[in-house]
Amino acid sequence: MKAVRFHQYGGPDELRYEDVEIPEPGAGEVRIRVSGAAFNPADNGIRSGNLRDAIPVTLPHTPGYDVSGTVDAIGADVDGLTVGDAVIGFLPMVADGADAEFVLAPADALAVAPASIPLADAAALPSVGLTAWQALFDDAGLEAGQRLLVSGAGGAVGGYAVQLAKQAGASVIATASPRSRDAVIAAGADEVIDHTSTDVLDAVAEPVDVLLNLAPISPDEFRALVGRVRDGGVVVSSTAWMPAPGDEDRGVRAVDVFVRSDVAQLTELVARVDRGELRVQVDRRIPLTEVAALHAEAASGELRGKVVVVPDAN
Repeated sequence: MKAVRFHQYGGPDELRYEDVEIPEPGAGEVRIRVSGAAFNPADNGIRSGNLRDAIPVTLPHTPGYDVSGTVDAIGADVDGLTVGDAVIGFLPMVADGADAEFVLAPADALAVAPASIPLADAAALPSVGLTAWQALFDDAGLEAGQRLLVSGAGGAVGGYAVQLAKQAGASVIATASPRSRDAVIAAGADEVIDHTSTDVLDAVAEPVDVLLNLAPISPDEFRALVGRVRDGGVVVSSTAWMPAPGDEDRGVRAVDVFVRSDVAQLTELVARVDRGELRVQVDRRIPLTEVAALHAEAASGELRGKVVVVPDAN
């Protein structure tokens, strides 16, 4: 089969499009014929070696931990799946990923794919959808009637967070650039603050119950935003390189999000997609042969929107 791999840590030019053996599923595993593999910023960090302590992969390594596709072969001790089933999943980040024609996956990490969108596009849902869900409900305990401030709502996680928070009955204030404003409004934000031209601290006049930070803001900016959280509120952050600050004196607790695979949650996200309640945004599809160029685009800071790698280039 064809796959994209890097044999040593480094820049995007370390990625090679090459022939590798088709893997055989072991106990508890299935083999997936890949329809789509979503690109995520952490893919850059894994390839460069910047995340090697947190995500120690074995070289050579195939990136792509979000997958959609059809079950192609089934290992021992797997129940509930048959060859031909359309599935999606958040793969173990240390294992070989889905930037390939086939990938192995733990059977218990897979959910039935949404039927209402193209199968390739469904790869854009797992890790970012789970991050938003776990940040809002597992970590922040968001409830109806609460006020939520999403810093960096224009990204993939932000889009899901705004949608899910509105469905939960929360009032959502979102920061976004002019480029992302329309998408954030479409997701349901009650108020959008242009952080490129407006002081967010000035714009948030009333305290919020939950602050969800998804943006690469400075530590000083982050600490200042915590001041807009009510006494007893919650600060949640997905920026692993900068721990979330809290305020013990005011009872403001801080939580760092470390997304985990959860099939029950992923199944609920799929159900919302199929009910038309949750929109999956895919801005571009690319073939496997363009993965190195995609990594270079992301490394330069110029990547915009959600990109899905499609092995057959459809």
